[in-house]
Amino acid sequence: MLYYLFDYLDREFNLVGAGVFQYISFRSGMAMALSLLITIFFGKPLIEFLRKKQLSETIRDLGLKGQMEKKGTPTMGGFIIIGAILIPTILLARLDNIYIILLIISTVWMGFIGFLDDYIKIFKKSKQGLAGRFKIFGQIGLGLIVGITLYFHKDVVVREFQNTSQTVTVENVEQSSISDYRDVKSTKTTIPFFKNNELDYESLFPFLGKGYTWIVYILVVILVVSAVSNGANITDGIDGLTAGTTAIIALTLAVLAYVSGRVDFSNYLNIMYLPNTGELVIFCTALVGACIGFLWYNAYPAQVFMGDTGSLALGGVIAVLALIIRKELLIPVLCGIFLMENLSVILQVSYFKYTKRKYGEGKRIFKMSPLHHHFQKLEIHESKIVTRFWICGILLAILSLATLKLR
Repeated sequence: MLYYLFDYLDREFNLVGAGVFQYISFRSGMAMALSLLITIFFGKPLIEFLRKKQLSETIRDLGLKGQMEKKGTPTMGGFIIIGAILIPTILLARLDNIYIILLIISTVWMGFIGFLDDYIKIFKKSKQGLAGRFKIFGQIGLGLIVGITLYFHKDVVVREFQNTSQTVTVENVEQSSISDYRDVKSTKTTIPFFKNNELDYESLFPFLGKGYTWIVYILVVILVVSAVSNGANITDGIDGLTAGTTAIIALTLAVLAYVSGRVDFSNYLNIMYLPNTGELVIFCTALVGACIGFLWYNAYPAQVFMGDTGSLALGGVIAVLALIIRKELLIPVLCGIFLMENLSVILQVSYFKYTKRKYGEGKRIFKMSPLHHHFQKLEIHESKIVTRFWICGILLAILSLATLKLR
């Protein structure tokens, strides 16, 4: 909204300083600062409201040190994160951008599913919350919306230049002086660590024919959205882990979106140039600011939990961001923390069932799953586990950025 206001003031009245809103870097910095301030200043009143309404999640006694001390801690703090993401995005991003619209829908959609889960746990006194099949239906629904939009929408294109001899230095790539190009609809994505690092989903099942590629693509989108949102949800088990990990991932995605949305950087790095993806940086920095601000209250010892309202929304938007900039195959590296948490649960359950069927007694790989509980059982302090996971997340983020040149 402010983008259009200051654009009008710049064009009609030549207002001094109004032109700065044309720059993505300025609006991104503003988005991060604003989301951080919103989270910090409005976080405490919301926490007090949640506490007054006794909106606290039931704590199951898993025999973990310090676990029962968390009893009574308010949940549904994800509302703070969602508000701190949406407000700066609506104020500072271009709302005619299809990618921004898609991310706003994704945030609200997954946040609502998470809210239903938290609501059932608290008010219906059900430890299981929303039935798993309804969560899956919600994730499939979002996957369909995202997949259909990215496949069919006219503005979702890859721009291929025929002549790139001119140097482009302007930040707003739409003002580029290069005119010899074509916009193509494509289902190409990026394969990390490979020299010819592009994969077209159309080539995976050539016998289906081009007319059915959209089915394959949408199935991939549904899988990615479901996997990442569940991974973030499972990771949200100790204070500050999901918020800190998401901030690292979002900052990395901001860099990837920025270089993909600029013709000069994409040409230099030999990656796909995706018009209009530069606006995603504003959403990403708002996401970073929201997560860091939430840590003000969620770091050990937590004053509030984000609940499924927050964790499902965070996982969903990370998945959609990666899909938009065609880096979904990088998710196992970039979201390695989420992946390991997910795998630890799958391996634990599978091995337990296998050994029980074969030997009559179930055995475990880990002392407890998800993985962070395994380390808690080893009597490592919660805050140390979180810090070490963050360090691993930073290393994975660096490796993800290295894939821009490491092939």
